Amino acid sequence: MKTNVTQVMVDEHKLILRMIALVEKNTELLEQGKFRDWQFYLDAVDFIRNYADRFHHAKEEDVLFIELIKNGMPEKQSPIEAMHMEHDQGRAHVRAIEEAAQKALAGESGQAAIIAENARGYAALLRGHIEKEDDILYPLAERVLPEEVRERMLQAYDRAEAATPELEETYRKLVEGYEQRLAS
Repeated sequence: MKTNVTQVMVDEHKLILRMIALVEKNTELLEQGKFRDWQFYLDAVDFIRNYADRFHHAKEEDVLFIELIKNGMPEKQSPIEAMHMEHDQGRAHVRAIEEAAQKALAGESGQAAIIAENARGYAALLRGHIEKEDDILYPLAERVLPEEVRERMLQAYDRAEAATPELEETYRKLVEGYEQRLAS
């Protein structure tokens, strides 16, 4: 029985997708003129930066991708290069959302359209990105990574998580809070 080294990322994707669903629903309401909670977008940016980027991508980029390269996957013109490019595109959308939400909070008009455009762009990018990882890259990793590197990878994931205790719980609660608000 091979040790699964991608399940932790698939599980983390579930929480990320819940935040993406909130971004999509609230952005739809924003475009209908029924939502003006700029703080939500700043909280979403915080979630994306700290949970999706630092917590999740730290395992992906610093552990999984490195092991895939060491075990024969090319770094350039490969799924890894494509994933890195999408991570960077996502970060650009996030910067634009943050900037516009801060301006909106300060009372500057005309920011809703910028927020909506970048929120939609980020959500679409990430949905496609997660699908490629879950359906293509991770199953490939499970096939090609030798058993002897897997325990070391899981230990590296544990170290990454230990560096930010309580982080996953904090962001799970943030998502649940916004889900409850949307449901009421």
